[in-house]
Amino acid sequence: MRMSKVVEISSHHRDRIAASIEVAPKQAVESSDLPGLFPQGTSVYVTDIGTDSNETLVKAASRLRDLGYEPVPHFASRRLTTKHALEERIKMMAEEAGVRNVLIIGGGLERQAGEFSSTMEVLETGYFDKYGINKIGIAGHPEGSPDFSEEVALQALRLKKAFAERSGAKLRIVTQFGFDAQKFISWADGLKSHGIDLPVHLGVAGPAKITTLIKFAAMCGVGNSISFLKKNALSLTTLATSHSPETVVGPIEEHVRTNVTTPIRQIHVFAFGGLKKTAEWLEHRGSWDIKTSLYPSVTNNKS
Repeated sequence: MRMSKVVEISSHHRDRIAASIEVAPKQAVESSDLPGLFPQGTSVYVTDIGTDSNETLVKAASRLRDLGYEPVPHFASRRLTTKHALEERIKMMAEEAGVRNVLIIGGGLERQAGEFSSTMEVLETGYFDKYGINKIGIAGHPEGSPDFSEEVALQALRLKKAFAERSGAKLRIVTQFGFDAQKFISWADGLKSHGIDLPVHLGVAGPAKITTLIKFAAMCGVGNSISFLKKNALSLTTLATSHSPETVVGPIEEHVRTNVTTPIRQIHVFAFGGLKKTAEWLEHRGSWDIKTSLYPSVTNNKS
């Protein structure tokens, strides 16, 4: 009886795409919900909005590591100050929190705080390699960015791919969130025609009220997502209705199942509706299984 149950669950989970999740530093340090909330080994990204100290960011990563998760701290290039400060943060992350996986983003063109004007400049320091960090996420923008043109974005990705080839770093593209699954799929599959063959983790908003999602979309500068949400919310009785992530994740999973050449490897979930609600959704749908841990594909760190 037990074996038939395992087979049944395993079959269900083979159809599910793996998922990472994102938390704020304060949540990582203080949340009493975190122990046991995610499967062991889950990649948990730690945001950096430029207001937290190195000590806080390292403490956040250390707690995630202690809880059995894989901490993936953000490094926002244009919010960094000096090369010395960057190296110090990387060293602390690696030596005190066991960090081996990071996400490097631009951080907004209007916010340059010091020596770095781009992600490439941060990568070229060689500090990540120096401290044993070789799994590196870089930003992708399926709906474009208010800061630069599509061609500029593609050229930046080509440069980063070339960096990966000459350095041995395991790069992956982690995208901003959005709600138009077909646009995200087309963008990911179209990268190869531009000479970019890096694995892609597509950003997805977890379950939340549409009003909440519109607020975060405005904060994150994803204007097309706001338009898409509002257009599709017109048929709803109220904007307070909750958005179901399945309308985005379902088509992505179906595409991955039926297209072996797609670069899409997993989803990266933004928990705008709360960590518990998001974790329950991922567990219920079969992306995560906390009770049995039968599914290493969910929690591995494959790029």
